[in-house]
Amino acid sequence: MGFKCGIVGLPNVGKSTLFNALTQTAAAQAANYPFCTIEPNVGDVAVPDPRLDILAKIAHSGQILPTRLTFVDIAGLVRGASRGEGLGNQFLANIRECDAIAHVVRCFEDGDVTHVDGQIAPVNDIETIETELMLADLESLEKRAAALEKKAKGADKEAKETLELMNRALVLLREGKPARLVEVKPEEQKAFNMLGLMSAKPVLYVCNVEEASASEGNALSAQVFERAKQEGARAVVVSAKIESEIAVLPPEEQKDYLEAIELEEPGLNRVIREGYALLDLVTYFTIGPKEARAWTITKGTRAPQAAGVIHTDFEKGFIRAETIAYEDYVKHNGETGAREAGRFRLEGKDYVVIDGDVLHFRFAN
Repeated sequence: MGFKCGIVGLPNVGKSTLFNALTQTAAAQAANYPFCTIEPNVGDVAVPDPRLDILAKIAHSGQILPTRLTFVDIAGLVRGASRGEGLGNQFLANIRECDAIAHVVRCFEDGDVTHVDGQIAPVNDIETIETELMLADLESLEKRAAALEKKAKGADKEAKETLELMNRALVLLREGKPARLVEVKPEEQKAFNMLGLMSAKPVLYVCNVEEASASEGNALSAQVFERAKQEGARAVVVSAKIESEIAVLPPEEQKDYLEAIELEEPGLNRVIREGYALLDLVTYFTIGPKEARAWTITKGTRAPQAAGVIHTDFEKGFIRAETIAYEDYVKHNGETGAREAGRFRLEGKDYVVIDGDVLHFRFAN
């Protein structure tokens, strides 16, 4: 199960520098000019989770396999992208393929790094990108509406339901509001997602600040956090420059570097965790002497579907899920102790997996 988070933003805000640090590669070209990234770069990153290391230590696991999240570095958008400006159509198509958006916003002053609009105004930058996404969505829906209306006039129930969702989105988009504000019932969510609206995707604002503000942020990042609060989005502070320096250090030197600049952890850990939470994802674990492994599922997933993430046969032949809560596994020092303490459970097909569950699936071949 793959989850993609697209890194977007105006040119020269630090997107590619951030991506390079995330993937610890130089796959994305970081340069001080627009459109240095012509094709999207894709990188899988491990989701930091201290629980996995603790579980592995208890079980004496031979291998540790964290769950992963995919980040896509998408070239810088500019005003007019919805009309094809600056290779806009190609880049917008790349965004459509992502599950969420990590919007990198420049929150630092540096005369050596040009800003495409000639001024540092993070909220304006956010509005520029969001406007282009909304305009592209508006054009897309208006093009499809006429054909769908013809189908809806007949007996096509699916067309009527889709048209209803489209009209709800169109009302907001014409008012200059993103499609993620559309009220969608749970049973409508799948059909709504099929519309492929970019402004409907959840957003994480990544405030790229100067090194001195990497811990607490600055006045510019505070503006972004306020904006995120107003629209129910998430925000995180990071210094892409610091992260790029940490990324090339050996693991044993990274801790010393962080302590020297008074940071508890790399800012990228926060970016990854926030991106994971943004997608409404949770983690369950399979633990044994051979390996300790984390698995990604969406919140609300039932046990058979969670088993299917490992292998489709597990879902098809699902019988029971042997379940121990993370806290119980740790408190009682593993599976045997949890069993003896009565904290071992057998759950059926209707069980909704909880973040941190340690699971073993029984299934029929």
